[in-house]
Amino acid sequence: QEQLVESGGGSVQAGGSLRLSCAASGYRYSVACMGWFRQAPGKEREGVANIDGDGSTDYADSVKGRFTISKDNAKNTLYLQMNSLKPEDTAMYYCAYSGRYPCARWWAFQYSAYANWGQGTQVTVSS
Repeated sequence: QEQLVESGGGSVQAGGSLRLSCAASGYRYSVACMGWFRQAPGKEREGVANIDGDGSTDYADSVKGRFTISKDNAKNTLYLQMNSLKPEDTAMYYCAYSGRYPCARWWAFQYSAYANWGQGTQVTVSS
């Protein structure tokens, strides 16, 4: 059964760190483009980072230099290390599977390009 399950969210103060995990099952996980998205109340879901089958990564400008996306193919797990968190990073975070390869900037940050989603994990950053 195809499934994505996120974990690792929580509440931190500004400047703190969190690491999100996404356990993937039933997908060609190691090959396809995978992404992390976030959605704050009243805002559209936005792409945060994505990673290709060969490990190539790309980031939204708002998180570049602070967030790191990675994956462990042996564990079928996607990660998002978030450092220097800001209150504006507060959102529900989702991992997503595109079923496409390779990632490309013209679509990989668009939520409509991803077929499968996890249930989300909440990140709250206080000032």
